[in-house]
Amino acid sequence: MATFSQWLTGARPQTLPAALAPVAAGTGAAAALDGAHAFRALLALVVALALQVGVNYANDYSDGVRGTDDERIGPFRLTGSKAASPGAVLAATCLSFAVALAAGVWLLALCGHWWLLVVGAACIPAAWFYTGGKRPYGYRGYGEVFVFIFFGLVAVLGTTYTQADRLSFTALWAAIGIGALACALLVTNNLRDIESDAKSGKYTLTVRLGDAKSRAFYMTLVGIALLMVACMLPRHPWTGLVFFILPLLARPVRAVLSGKAGKELLQVLRDTGKIELLYGLLLGLSLSL
Repeated sequence: MATFSQWLTGARPQTLPAALAPVAAGTGAAAALDGAHAFRALLALVVALALQVGVNYANDYSDGVRGTDDERIGPFRLTGSKAASPGAVLAATCLSFAVALAAGVWLLALCGHWWLLVVGAACIPAAWFYTGGKRPYGYRGYGEVFVFIFFGLVAVLGTTYTQADRLSFTALWAAIGIGALACALLVTNNLRDIESDAKSGKYTLTVRLGDAKSRAFYMTLVGIALLMVACMLPRHPWTGLVFFILPLLARPVRAVLSGKAGKELLQVLRDTGKIELLYGLLLGLSLSL
């Protein structure tokens, strides 16, 4: 049986900034509309974290039973390593999604926007079919689309709307910026596994684009995130605080441009996650000011 530490590692805590950042940015956008609610923000955070953990366990299960993780460079996997049975990992996936659903229903009961239940319900099959089912879209190069929509647009705009009861262009710019960095995180992950994914038939966008174009795509996504801050500056000057992340970008950008590969990209993955988290937190703080 897997230990608690192994279950924690299997939840991939290094990816959790992709859940924290959009809630922070969305709450800041709600504050800019004079509509921030702390408890609703907390519920949105529970939804985002539970969905992220659910996605990670679902990927662990689906990739493990397919044999995709038999030769793995990246972090520890429960199913692929046989530390936990596929059934146990599947149960953990379902439990995570159940927590997300419960917190989401509670949030909608408070804000009254029950039509968002349709959007929230779509998150679960979208998370499952990333690597699950007979034709997972993550294996066909559409993973970045899912990440941008659900961990960018839906997460940020949903957080703002359930608190402020309306949206703004500021919330949209924030959503695009967060979505771009979340995609950069996925590109880094897939760039690390490009060779093993290609051999196992997992044709991610990185595999389809190739090494050089994927590195250029990473740089483009980072540039889009910074451009979105520039779009917010005229109306919200405090968002200039976000540019304090620029020195932190030096190491991952240099590693990507220099052709680092395999395990050498694990540090880039961690750095990109930290940058997305700081981006979201600084954006949330600056918009609140």
